[in-house]
Amino acid sequence: MARVAVRNLTKRFGKVVAVDHATFEVKDGEFVVLLGPSGSGKTTTLRLIAGLEVPDEGEIWIGDKLVNDLPPKDRDVAMVFQNYALYPHMKVYDNLAFPLKLRKLPKDEINRRVREVARLLRIEELLDRYPRQLSGGQQQRVALGRAIVRRPQVFLMDEPLSNLDAKLRIYMRAELKRLQRELGVTTIYVTHDQAEAMTMADRIIVFNEGKIQQIGTPSELYHKPANLFVAGFIGAPAMNFFDCSLVEEDGEVVIDAGYFRVRLPKDLAEVVKKEAKSSELILGVRPEHITLLEKPTPESFEAEVYVVEPLGSETIIDFKLGEKIYKAKYPGEIMLAPGEKIHLAFDINKIHLFDRRTEKAII
Repeated sequence: MARVAVRNLTKRFGKVVAVDHATFEVKDGEFVVLLGPSGSGKTTTLRLIAGLEVPDEGEIWIGDKLVNDLPPKDRDVAMVFQNYALYPHMKVYDNLAFPLKLRKLPKDEINRRVREVARLLRIEELLDRYPRQLSGGQQQRVALGRAIVRRPQVFLMDEPLSNLDAKLRIYMRAELKRLQRELGVTTIYVTHDQAEAMTMADRIIVFNEGKIQQIGTPSELYHKPANLFVAGFIGAPAMNFFDCSLVEEDGEVVIDAGYFRVRLPKDLAEVVKKEAKSSELILGVRPEHITLLEKPTPESFEAEVYVVEPLGSETIIDFKLGEKIYKAKYPGEIMLAPGEKIHLAFDINKIHLFDRRTEKAII
């Protein structure tokens, strides 16, 4: 197995900078997810590592080898695509055996490896079928098997679960993670689905507009987003954002959003006063950090119920402040009517503040 190091990687398509001076390292045996919206540069980065695109600048290292000038077949990586790319005229056995036949391995070695991988992926009974006779989940396992059978140094996966239905996608997330742990192969995985990234990754690299926004563990990205983009992209439902001003009253630091005011505890107040470059801020609060109260308190504010989304184990309350809609997460079931007035309060220790101009995190 091997580490992968990307240094100052840049790729342009005409005037569009698809990947803008990306630098990161994936440790040996690590599962790293490249996460971002469509067009953010994550798939292009993966294709550059695979050798399917040529970088305009920067270096790509696999193990101790600079691979910029190596063709894909010599990089010792295996790629799993979104559409599986199985050979329709070949049975599953031959699809799995194909990369080994290209390497001219002995027949008995090919047979041993194919059956070993089929057992690992629980597709032994599918070896005599053609791809058209398989479900989406089965095709995905065969595509994975074709990558595994080669025993590459690195797996590169481009949204391999996106064609599966929701239930199967959740099941295959766990299976993929189990497989990667079992095999210990360095894996770089591309997705736009933040739930997929959070549940599978050792670390996540968040892309937007070709630039890396933040690199960290799922927990770090959730609890300490580096900027407004990461904060809004990680978490479901998404974080609420409120334009606000920083004011000082009677020696206390207060966040004033017009519809509510939040007094900061002394330790947070000191950090904000030190780090804030201006008084114009954005307050970020995740829906799960907003509490519904039975009656008003000095720290609560009044809002109007817009709509209620029951999910069984929890309820999403969409509420209005002025003309804007925000979300709170209630643990359990609750009956609320549109237009009803409710009292809400923030978990003060879980709030986030961002500079409105730079969009960088303050706390």
